Amino acid sequence: MEFAEWFRRLKRSLDNYFTYRRTFIFVLVVCGLILYSLPEVLRRFAYTEEEDVALTCLKDRLTPFSLDLAQLNAHVQHSPLREGEKAFAPFTGNGHFGLETGTDSNIHIKNGRTLSLPIKCQPVVETRLSSEEWTEASVIQFVTGTVHKLQCSSVGVHATHQFYAHRSSSSVLVQAVQLTNPSDSPVTVALHQKGVRHWTAADVRKMSLPLSSKKSQSFTVATAMVDVPRSSLDHVVAVAVVLQAVPEQVQLNARSSTTFEFLTSVNYSEPVPRSEYLEKKREAEQRAIEAMKQAQSYRSRLYETHSSSWRQLWSTGFSISQSLAADAVNGDQINATTYYVLSHTPYIPVQQRAELQRALLYSEGCYGGLHTLQAQNLWTPLTTITEVENAVSLWLLTLEKQGCHNLLKAGASGVAEAMILSFGGLRFSNQHLEFNIHPKYLHRDFLFRRVSYGNLTHVNISVVVQDDNKAVILVSLDRSDKNYYACDAGCLDTPVQLGPEYKTFPVKLTEPLTSILYITYDKQHMEELRHTIHVQEINEAPAHEHHIIALHKHGHHLGGLPTLFWVSICFLILVFHMFLIKLIYNEYCGPQDRYRVRYKERHY
Repeated sequence: MEFAEWFRRLKRSLDNYFTYRRTFIFVLVVCGLILYSLPEVLRRFAYTEEEDVALTCLKDRLTPFSLDLAQLNAHVQHSPLREGEKAFAPFTGNGHFGLETGTDSNIHIKNGRTLSLPIKCQPVVETRLSSEEWTEASVIQFVTGTVHKLQCSSVGVHATHQFYAHRSSSSVLVQAVQLTNPSDSPVTVALHQKGVRHWTAADVRKMSLPLSSKKSQSFTVATAMVDVPRSSLDHVVAVAVVLQAVPEQVQLNARSSTTFEFLTSVNYSEPVPRSEYLEKKREAEQRAIEAMKQAQSYRSRLYETHSSSWRQLWSTGFSISQSLAADAVNGDQINATTYYVLSHTPYIPVQQRAELQRALLYSEGCYGGLHTLQAQNLWTPLTTITEVENAVSLWLLTLEKQGCHNLLKAGASGVAEAMILSFGGLRFSNQHLEFNIHPKYLHRDFLFRRVSYGNLTHVNISVVVQDDNKAVILVSLDRSDKNYYACDAGCLDTPVQLGPEYKTFPVKLTEPLTSILYITYDKQHMEELRHTIHVQEINEAPAHEHHIIALHKHGHHLGGLPTLFWVSICFLILVFHMFLIKLIYNEYCGPQDRYRVRYKERHY
């Protein structure tokens, strides 16, 4: 009886509190929450237990890359692509040769500005589990020039592949494979390499190379003549490839792990007449064999020397705040494009680099065009190897024709410097460095890190959009061999001496338009510069319009709230007005004695 009485009281309370209007709103909110959470719930229940094992394994394999992924120094893509993931071709190169890390991918060698001449050698070693499908993901580590392929199975067995075209030993390709079996049962993993079996034009032979006083390793040596496309002189290239022998299968004991490292060396001649092919073929073969011997002698240090060379290339860098605007160029696209351009650019040996050091440290006229962040045709998709080659070719052509030809001669280090200069229209010009960009493009935060100026000087230039939507410029020196000075647009103010602490400069707009910042080590030159700029009017650049800042920060012009919020507000306003109209209608058009009738019925 007590429970029945309590239930009746609860029902009367709910009847008094939940009117039809409140009930409608409550049901509407509950339905919205269900629709919002239903896809995630279904997705979680859709996974089987076996799939969860593979996905958990893959997630664990990706954990070491978390920091690089967060800093956009690496890119991950699953197979198949997940929602929101960009597709970048998993490519590794060193300017001498390159390889997309798919099983059927051919080695590409230099043809013109890019690695665009394929040879029918497929060196990638594939791992297979009987009756098991891999769950896969690829990670491109931009800062180390390395591609990782991660594979997990439903029984927990996983394989980690590491690919890199060695940056300093320019003829060597490395594929390191780690196989791990965490289960309680032994498994057999098959290894498969297509190699040169489809290269019908190649002369193929087997040979052994001594690895130590007691051991030797079997290798395949292939040489061939490769036609140069679109060559009016009918030239050919003599190519030689040496591939390490690959076992057919590996037996993995329970709870065990094993590692393999497969090396490939690639060498080729410059385009030569057909009559010189035999001589160039012997030279290319000898160099390829010698490169393999050297790589075998210090293979324990291969990755260390390779990654160190790549990290040096990224010591000069650029970062930009994330934009949610459609078709905006963001850090992932910038880093990927820079990585591919550097992968197609050769390493300059130390003995030759000394001759080009002046070109690397100072280059008159570079960069002389419109800053490249606004050149949409330079920021194209990089999904396939063909798209990568086209983008790299256009980038190198642009830098060459815009005054950076001397930096390009310095190899990958010079190309990296030229690209950083081009992002902001930074230009070396007659004893000074100028920041030549229109103030209207400074609606996002920029950082140009360690721009090389002189023998021992590195300049940091930062653009920060403040709360009032006005941009300011911050300049500091990482290190310097002398005093350096800076002035803002027009150079009407007294030059400011730079140091390790950031110095702030306003962004000014001049008529006619001039550079917004000048940096030099010659104070007298800067004091005289004001008399040569010839501006008619100079004012502080106006604040950026709110809708432009909102577009980049939030992806739309409506401010910080998502579009769904505003749609919901409009819907609620519409519902409110519908109820309001109904109340007004009942008040003026309904029966006049409705209150009296209700009162009488209630006290009957």
